[in-house]
Amino acid sequence: MKAGNISQTAWKRSVRRQLNSRREEALFTPSMEEPCTALRMADGGIVVTATADTSGNVPECADYAILKAVNDVASRGAEVIGVSVQLILPLSATEAQLKALAGSMDAVCMQAGIQLTCLKAETNPCVNQILTIATATGEAAGDSILRTEDAAAGQDILLCGHIALEGTLRILAEREEELSGRFVPSFIRQLKEQKKELFAAKAIAAAGKAGAAAIHQIGSGGILAALWELAEASGIGMETELSKISIRQETVEICEFYNLNPYQMTSAGSFLITAKNGDAVVKALEGAGARAVRLGVATDGNARVITSGEEQRYLDRPAPDELMLWRERNCH
Repeated sequence: MKAGNISQTAWKRSVRRQLNSRREEALFTPSMEEPCTALRMADGGIVVTATADTSGNVPECADYAILKAVNDVASRGAEVIGVSVQLILPLSATEAQLKALAGSMDAVCMQAGIQLTCLKAETNPCVNQILTIATATGEAAGDSILRTEDAAAGQDILLCGHIALEGTLRILAEREEELSGRFVPSFIRQLKEQKKELFAAKAIAAAGKAGAAAIHQIGSGGILAALWELAEASGIGMETELSKISIRQETVEICEFYNLNPYQMTSAGSFLITAKNGDAVVKALEGAGARAVRLGVATDGNARVITSGEEQRYLDRPAPDELMLWRERNCH
């Protein structure tokens, strides 16, 4: 198989057809597009969980698994309470690395206002890098759950955040020495400072209160994959403008340096949002300190159109994630 998410065809053929277990408490049906589990409790409350993973050999690598899982739970309208983490370490790992990982992850949790509720670690001869698996848990009221499938024709499609920032920061963490020889110190410093943008729970809550119908975090495969997932989950078409997509200059330059496509790079901490009144949601997001723009509109039918200047094209099926391809080339 190719690096990154398995294909939609493979998932439908070899995964979905095998999933026949059911419980009435489960509110979401498993799908390629849905990152969360939501369970209705006996008292009427709803527990939402999401799991994310990352790999790498620097302490910061684990942070991004936590951030992605936390943001996925928050995007369902839930208040995140805590996160549990499983670390699988190569035999070459040291106790000093483990200490640095634990400290970095706890600092992320403190900044996000949640608790690191469980941290287990083991070594495994089958891995050659640190593998982090994080599961975030939150709670939501019964009437506050947001679903990607609730996007509908006529709604505005918004982008919150800057695409590929997560992927850019992860490359910087792995290759800071190399990049420091290419870019001036202020460039590296300014990029590191943008990590705070990935803590998005406040912005997500503001979008929900302002009338967001659906919120979908941009993950593996980047914004182009996320647009496809949004359309697949809700059955909408779309008309979007490529030039409206927010991307930082630091991301552009690092992607050019490594010959990567930022539109197909993992972008945790940025979101696609649909709303009847997109202007109100953009205003709320900006009030929460987030970058937000209107990309286009959801339409009836199946056409998924991306406009770039005078050129129009149709959205392709998701391609392998560019960060995964970069790691495949550089991290063996």
